[in-house]
Order: sequence, then C-alpha cells, then structure tokens
Amino acid sequence: MKAVVLVEGASDRVAVETIARRLGVEGIVVVAIGGAHAIGRYVDRFAGAPIVGLCDAGEAPIFRHALELVFVCDVDLEDELIRALGTERVEEILAENGDLASFRTLQKQAVWRDRPVHDQLRRFLGSGARRKVRYAALLVEALDPQFVPAPLADVLRTHVRIMLGPSQMDL
Repeated sequence: MKAVVLVEGASDRVAVETIARRLGVEGIVVVAIGGAHAIGRYVDRFAGAPIVGLCDAGEAPIFRHALELVFVCDVDLEDELIRALGTERVEEILAENGDLASFRTLQKQAVWRDRPVHDQLRRFLGSGARRKVRYAALLVEALDPQFVPAPLADVLRTHVRIMLGPSQMDL
C-alpha cells in the first residue's frame, strides 16, 4: 500500500509532489484535504496505509490530534519557501514570471509599505488560490535540493523510511 501524505490545501500538495518528483521519491500519494478540520475523514479513508501530515503551525494541534506523525511549517509553506530561497531570489522568480510589478504595487500599499520584504512576499504569494498553487511549484523548482525546508524534506524522509526501511534512506 502506498504511503499517504495529508496536507491542508492544493498548494501544499503541489509543493510536496514537486519536491518528491525532483528528488526521485516514488510511492506516495499526496492528498489535499481542504482544511485541517477535514482530517478525520481522510484518516478514516486511508486507514491501514502509512499516513503522515504536513500543515501550517496554526493547524498543528488539529493534525496532531488525528495523526501520530505530523510535520509542521514554521508559519506556513510560503514562509518556509521564502526563507529557503531568500527574498531576493523569490523576487527574481516573480520577475521571471511577470508578477514583479504586481508585487511592487502591494509594497506601496499603506498597510504593507513598512513591513519586511519577507512578510510582503508571504502576503503576495498567499493571496489567491491560483497564485499560491502556481508559485508553490515555481519556488520548489528553484530550490537547491540541499536546502529543502525541513518539513518538506522530513515528510519525504519518513515515507522513504516507511517504504524502504531506515538503512536504505538517503535524502
């Protein structure tokens, strides 16, 4: 039976699937559950399979109540990816994809003007489901495999260990 990774939303699913593909990790099913409160339904659905969760810090108590093994993004996935890449690289990726001007517009807004660039990027990337999903893939593709954020790497390491045994694990 394939190992299952339960994640909150579509952007999380895309990020896990993208990094798994890049690192050659096979045999996992990544399921976006549509929000932390739906987790019980999915745990029941995949009963008998090895299951782990990946969630944002704010949803960790809900995930931990339902699962034995949960990996938590410090704030959220966007935060992890921005820290891993650095704000300058994320801005380069925005420029490469035609979104730097829109980001600069957000930066000029009074509520965001004096905030750190990291926070501005997090807001920009997290606004709108299509943007979140699109940049989840683009940011993960840009990652150096040695600098994959710990929660993403740990989800894959766990599944490789479950499927192959700890002596064969090498991420």
